[in-house]
Amino acid sequence: MNLQQLYAQYLPILRPILRIGPIVGGIVILAWRVRETRVPVTARAIVIPPVAMSTGFFMFLAPMTRVPWSWAVGAFLLGALVLSWPLVRSTRLEPRDGVVYVRRSRAFLAILLALLAVRLLLHDYIGHLVSPLQTAALFYLLAFGMIVRWRSVMYREYRAMTRSR
Repeated sequence: MNLQQLYAQYLPILRPILRIGPIVGGIVILAWRVRETRVPVTARAIVIPPVAMSTGFFMFLAPMTRVPWSWAVGAFLLGALVLSWPLVRSTRLEPRDGVVYVRRSRAFLAILLALLAVRLLLHDYIGHLVSPLQTAALFYLLAFGMIVRWRSVMYREYRAMTRSR
């Protein structure tokens, strides 16, 4: 039995999981963001998420996940240039008690929910055009582009604050 036959056999079981996964992920990110506003930010805490997420590039070792380069670059740039923008705009750092904290944003929940809705709509649309594994690969690249830009801007802001002390 090949992978596509196996996938077709288990699709009825996987479909609800694939629908709930992004929602659970959004809740986890929201909880993480709330925690992030309560503890001081460090350079390490800013850099580790994109570095840890970069291990996902190993998925491209499997031929079924590969997409054309133009699609990959497009997904990455869409995440980095468009979808990261609300995260960059809503994330501000502030010095308090000699350390740096992420300032809590009232708009963050709305931004997170809007990004989740856009992601679900795009996922359904793209899922009809390419295989589920290629869809996952494209959305990984989109998310990676978002987090790299968002965390890069945070890191530059953090460095500027810590150098001025």
